[in-house]
Amino acid sequence: MKHSMSKRILVAGGGGFLGINLCKNLLEEGHDVICLDNFSSGSKSNLELVSSFRNFTLLEQDVTDPINENVDEIYNMACVASPVQYQADPLQTIRTSTEGINNLLKLAVAKKARIFQSSTSEIYGNPHVHPQQEDYFGNVNPIGPRACYDEGKRCAETLCMDYHRIFNVDIKIARIFNTYGPYMQPNDGRVVSNFIVQALMNQPITIYGDGSQTRSFCYVDDMIAGIKALMKTPQTVVGPVNLGNPGEFTVLELASKVIEMTDSSSRIQFYPLPQDDPIKRRPDITRANRLLNWQPRVKLEQGLAETIQYFEKLLNNNALIAATHSASANPHVNMER
Repeated sequence: MKHSMSKRILVAGGGGFLGINLCKNLLEEGHDVICLDNFSSGSKSNLELVSSFRNFTLLEQDVTDPINENVDEIYNMACVASPVQYQADPLQTIRTSTEGINNLLKLAVAKKARIFQSSTSEIYGNPHVHPQQEDYFGNVNPIGPRACYDEGKRCAETLCMDYHRIFNVDIKIARIFNTYGPYMQPNDGRVVSNFIVQALMNQPITIYGDGSQTRSFCYVDDMIAGIKALMKTPQTVVGPVNLGNPGEFTVLELASKVIEMTDSSSRIQFYPLPQDDPIKRRPDITRANRLLNWQPRVKLEQGLAETIQYFEKLLNNNALIAATHSASANPHVNMER
């Protein structure tokens, strides 16, 4: 329902996992939402989630192309976010992160719009500091296979800060840690979706390394709440702000939990750890607590149950089987993030 406080909002990458969940949330608040996506990683089937909203517009184009829309706010969710996807076309990955945000920042200047940049925990690389705080500069290999994403996102933060300093652009930067939930792609190479898909298909659960590496997993509803809380802060709050669940689990613990919750007959198979894969990853969310009064509420088992239910529906529609077959050609599809 429209109300006097409704805004015209552009969500770049709005067809992706986080993007479509954000679009739905904003539409439910009565805003006019423009989803910009070229569907290189997002899925048009995700648009079913927002098909009933009249105040939704699809702009099918690449974020690296010029954009001219009258908007009040911009959310940049564009860029593939799993190693298997961003390493498949590293040149496009770094272009999306740098040229894409540059286009959106130009639009923000022209329209005097507030802009949100979805940065990443990959900023910290394979960290020497644990848990990771926002004032830690990270340990990133600038010439490794993950650099197209890691350095692309680091450069994007630089561009945001320079536009803020030079043009006084109202920016918000969030460093997003592992997030999961409904509308993830079944073959996106992320650890949660891969484990669930493999378990539901009773296929081997693939773990890289010995499984002792740790990750933190934030349910999508909590993440969207954090993103929106940051966007509602005064202009003096710029970031970066870590958004993620500080609960820390080993990859092996996650695999065992998924097998148990799906009652799967899958066995675990171990593969060599990929180059530059982080050994530990957990956010320090003190800044988010203080500035946003935000912390995750959904426990891992609760979130996994919702996500498993979503993938079970895909399986019943045969969509999961098709996606799994396309992914199985690459034995390294399950790189952890």
